[in-house]
Amino acid sequence: MSKPALLRCALWFGLLLPVVAGATELYRYTDDKGVTVLSRQGVPPEFIGKGYEVLNDQGRVIKVIPPAPSAEEMQRLLAEKARASSDAQLLRLYSSPEDVDRARERKLVELDGLIGVARGNLQSARTQQANLQSQAADFERAGRPVPEHLLAQIDNQKAEQQRLQKDILRYQEVRKLAEASFAADRERLSELLGKRR
Repeated sequence: MSKPALLRCALWFGLLLPVVAGATELYRYTDDKGVTVLSRQGVPPEFIGKGYEVLNDQGRVIKVIPPAPSAEEMQRLLAEKARASSDAQLLRLYSSPEDVDRARERKLVELDGLIGVARGNLQSARTQQANLQSQAADFERAGRPVPEHLLAQIDNQKAEQQRLQKDILRYQEVRKLAEASFAADRERLSELLGKRR
């Protein structure tokens, strides 16, 4: 850079420095007594949540910091955000209400299959228990004590039946919840697609 250009840059910098240094901000806020306060030091932490304004050295508002939301507003904002996220996911998963119907049918067929398998296993456990009890009855009719391992097997079959009955009830509950969830998804998707048109 030539000397005259360097000198011009230094002069400009010298002229701008006082302007930049003098450009201070004022903060306007309301204190706990309802008095409006102007401060160059900033806003005390206890008043930040009420919101404040930043003013330039001419007193013009250059930035407005709104008050922090109340607990109810925050709850509403979080609910709206969750709803928006849920809606976006719904629109990614399904392009039409018929897509929801197809997904519902697939899920219900899967759950019905699990229920069917559990019912088949339950019937098998009942049959095995009946066979074991018949063997135990044979021992008793012959006047002999029923072997411990046979009694343990009968108890195991009873426990297995209880577990399978709980599984069936759980799958049936999941099926009801799935039906309700898919119905809600279908209704909401129809609303969202209706708003887009």
